Amino acid sequence: MLEFLTGAGLAVSAGLNAYIPLLALGLAGRFLDVVTLPAGWVWLENPWVLGILGALLVIELVADKIPIVDSFNDWLQTIVRPTAGGLAFGSGSTASTVAVADPASFFANNQWVPIALGALIALIVHLTKATARPVINVATVGVATPVVSAAEDVGSVAVSVLAILMPILIIAVIVLAAWAVWWVIRRRQRRNGRPRDGSAVSNRT
Repeated sequence: MLEFLTGAGLAVSAGLNAYIPLLALGLAGRFLDVVTLPAGWVWLENPWVLGILGALLVIELVADKIPIVDSFNDWLQTIVRPTAGGLAFGSGSTASTVAVADPASFFANNQWVPIALGALIALIVHLTKATARPVINVATVGVATPVVSAAEDVGSVAVSVLAILMPILIIAVIVLAAWAVWWVIRRRQRRNGRPRDGSAVSNRT
């Protein structure tokens, strides 16, 4: 169960920011004793990989805080974030952490399952973010864009840390993420169902 929660938390984090959970895993595996990555994922600890992830993270942090550019960036990230979610779930759920001592017992077979599941979770979170952001931009004339983006970055870091150190708390994160998806869907349905000015036709006879 903890293996699933660790992977799910990292996938949720990747849906908000593709590079934070991968960078967190790589740095923790290389410099800290709290994470031991399995043999198939030690490449995340490579200095070149960490450097590339760091550079991509800086670009993402800047682009996501500029109105209009953030929506274009979300469009580009439609492939990147689910891919990162799959990698994060696959590496995180099979890594030994302070909370997970025997990760091999969860995904002993069908190693593609955690990758596919992580990609799906990250995609759902990403689509929710990409759908909500234009609405926020229009409603606040772009003023709230950097604030919302910064909050998402902080959330991505916090969820990554919780997934590694206290995965049981990811249950609350999953519930909150499910509520956010529901809220965005409901709001979009209401906007689509609202008649445009001048479009209403009187049915009086």
